[in-house]
Amino acid sequence: MEIVTKEDLQAFRRELLIDVRTIIREEIAGRKENPLQGYKTKDVRNILGCSFNKLVSLRVSRKVRWKKIGGTIYYNRDDVRRLVEEGF
Repeated sequence: MEIVTKEDLQAFRRELLIDVRTIIREEIAGRKENPLQGYKTKDVRNILGCSFNKLVSLRVSRKVRWKKIGGTIYYNRDDVRRLVEEGF
């Protein structure tokens, strides 16, 4: 039996944030798309690990910019990256 301490969880959190940042950087570097186009709702929810309602709350509080194009909502990539870096 192993016991997980608070310090273990904090170390795991730091490692996880580093991994997520690396994935985002690799994805951004690998894309040749229009820089004005952003992430779709599903992508942002996966990156941030949040619910749909929390994402709506972030939109309403203007913590993440968004545009609706043809019925699809796109979120600003820089805002999503900032939220990840802030440890959202």
